[in-house]
Amino acid sequence: MVIRIEEQQKGKQKVLFDNGVSCSLYRAERKQFDIREGQCLQEEAYGRLMELLAERAVKRALHLLEQTDRTEKQLREKLALSDYPSCCIEEAVSRMKEYRYLDDYRYACHYICCAEEKESRRRMGQKLMQRGISQDVIEQALEANCSACEQDKIRELLFKRRFDPEQADEKEFQRTYRFLLGRGFQSRDILAATRYSGAF
Repeated sequence: MVIRIEEQQKGKQKVLFDNGVSCSLYRAERKQFDIREGQCLQEEAYGRLMELLAERAVKRALHLLEQTDRTEKQLREKLALSDYPSCCIEEAVSRMKEYRYLDDYRYACHYICCAEEKESRRRMGQKLMQRGISQDVIEQALEANCSACEQDKIRELLFKRRFDPEQADEKEFQRTYRFLLGRGFQSRDILAATRYSGAF
């Protein structure tokens, strides 16, 4: 049963069903399916409605992935913001995987290749996890793409910052130390790479 219809922007209306499903429809579509508050939608009509929305979700997913690569979690979140029912989101995600347009491992590998020079292994892992990639996939991607030693990466960053451990005073050491911590490097690697023996 349709329990509520709410007006939305761009000529759309949000329809809420008593089974917990909600979706956004254009007015013409709502009229096409004869959807009215308090009315029961026949099972066959409801099925056709979900098919229509699933195809729209697939097209939306294609458009989103054309703009930029995304993780599965990010794509799900974007589709949910557009009020697609969960069954339609599942269909779109499944189709994107089938087409090989959606691949968390590929996303992780690409991210690592771009970020490896300026971020620690730990920081890259944290960011990928925040984007919804599983720990197993992250570890596989790191093993396959992250070969540089953490201390070597720190030394490269120090060189780019023109940091000279022989000339730097304690204030500059502290500023550089905080910068490297912010990139996710561990204290022992920072101290070893800067050859600093004092205490912050």
